Amino acid sequence: QLYRDARECLTLLSQRLGSQKFFFGDSPASLDAFVFSRLAPLLKAKLPNGKLQQHLKSLQNLCNYCTSILSLYFPWDGGERQLPTVPRGEAEDDPHKRRNQVLSVLVGLVAMLGYAFLSGIVSIQRGGTGPAGRQPMALEEEEEEE
Repeated sequence: QLYRDARECLTLLSQRLGSQKFFFGDSPASLDAFVFSRLAPLLKAKLPNGKLQQHLKSLQNLCNYCTSILSLYFPWDGGERQLPTVPRGEAEDDPHKRRNQVLSVLVGLVAMLGYAFLSGIVSIQRGGTGPAGRQPMALEEEEEEE
């Protein structure tokens, strides 16, 4: 029943779209975004049961609709996946990229430590003898004396 309803919905969408570029003319509307968000994964994903996908592929205007939107708004991912190529100039910048990453981590670390010291979260106390020659006691020892 569910597949039958989905097939009917796809057929009705195909009939409504007809030969138009978008559902409401030459420019996309929010309905186009909604329909595309449902059709594109169904069209492009590998599914365990491809009945609905095969029906969508048989509706050529909906396939063209998805392909058109992919190429118009997602030109880097509209067709087949291609591995990005690294130009020669960018390959030489890799040592600088690593240096910049290390520097940004160090600056962040210094900033966090500075904030911790200034806000009183962390404080540094000197070891050794306190005033009047007494050794500093742990908190538990001070409570026991009282």
